[in-house]
Amino acid sequence: MTAPVIGVLALQGDVREHVAALTAAGAQARPVRRPAELDAVDGLVIPGGESTTISKLVDIFELRDPIDKRIADGMPVYGSCAGMIMLAAEVLDGRPDQRGFDGIAMTVRRNAFGRQVDSFEAPVEITGIPGGPLHAVFIRAPWVERVGENVEVLGMVSDGPASGRIVAVRQHNLLATSFHPELTGDPRLHAYFVDLVRTAR
Repeated sequence: MTAPVIGVLALQGDVREHVAALTAAGAQARPVRRPAELDAVDGLVIPGGESTTISKLVDIFELRDPIDKRIADGMPVYGSCAGMIMLAAEVLDGRPDQRGFDGIAMTVRRNAFGRQVDSFEAPVEITGIPGGPLHAVFIRAPWVERVGENVEVLGMVSDGPASGRIVAVRQHNLLATSFHPELTGDPRLHAYFVDLVRTAR
């Protein structure tokens, strides 16, 4: 079977790092900036960055409607940090003009863990990913306040002041994390998403 083709939304954020991690996990990874490039992929990663900026750039690059349609048609999408915010049905502490893709029935709080100075690292166990906890890097990260009935909680912070906060979820073919797995060199979360894309094909 040929490797799945997975795009990384290349408007802002850790695009190169996600491309490298997806490639290491067995995918054909490529940046996506235009609707024609989106048409050529089996799945999409929305990287971290600044969610309000990504929201504007998605409109400028005329990608909003094509991404909405592909999500509705079942294309797998993984959002990390700002990407999680872009996939959420409801965003708290966002800007009034901020629009996401309304893919996952969850409420997220933007910058929930605090500003850059409050960025931190913590072990997070992820359901469905063997081998012990992931080393999770949180940078001005959101957390999930509420989830709908079809949303599976995959991971929570297990200790410290943010103990019990939801930081990884999945709804059907949509996956989201508060943290940045592309920064740690641990391939397991990207491999999980590549398998999801492969199954969806």
